[in-house]
Amino acid sequence: MKRSDGRKPNELRPVRIHTHYVSPPEGSVLIEMGKTRVVCAASIEEAVPRWMREQGVSGGWITAEYSMLPYSTAPRKPRDVTRGRVEGRTHEIQRLIGRALRAVTDLGKLGERTVWIDCDVLQADGGTRTAAITGAFVALMLAMGKLRKDGTVAENPVTSTVAAVSVGLLDGLPLLDLCYEEDSKAAVDMNVVMTGAGQIVEVQGTGEDKPFSKDDLARLLKLAESGIKKLLAAQRNALR
Repeated sequence: MKRSDGRKPNELRPVRIHTHYVSPPEGSVLIEMGKTRVVCAASIEEAVPRWMREQGVSGGWITAEYSMLPYSTAPRKPRDVTRGRVEGRTHEIQRLIGRALRAVTDLGKLGERTVWIDCDVLQADGGTRTAAITGAFVALMLAMGKLRKDGTVAENPVTSTVAAVSVGLLDGLPLLDLCYEEDSKAAVDMNVVMTGAGQIVEVQGTGEDKPFSKDDLARLLKLAESGIKKLLAAQRNALR
């Protein structure tokens, strides 16, 4: 099977991670995965959420906000502020990004501060949430590096790397890193978040047309792991 962009089934789209993309945040990147482009920024606030203070929860917190800019897709997507509410999909993705980064961070070592992760999609062609997680990790590492340089934290509270990728079944064939055209036709669509140690943080998988087998799940997870290893290498190169 030949993919719409000529890639092999197990091939990622071209990945580029540009660090220090904007100046005000402690860490920022532009991540490009094919035609999908996401700006990820990590900003430090020297305070924790009120619920942590009220419940006596020690340590810090990492939370995320995600948005697709109106011109990121066609037809134009109205801003949440225009609609007067945040979409359920947006809530889901924000929480996913936050969970992925908290899973690889010692919040006690972070101290009583909050890391705000902002992910803004400039252009969407599938895989925006997985690109956001992969880019957000690099932004987080840049921010933690600044805290260490300033002497604010004694050691980096990040305990492992993390990245994410989409996989799916199209005409019975497992595909890695689906673009929108493939994603819209896939019989199975799955997002996998995994650490550098190969541990799974989260799997979001759906049989769009019918249920899929355990063997299909195993094939897709193996394919996702191979792609995530390449994304981890891209993160390391960006952080150098």
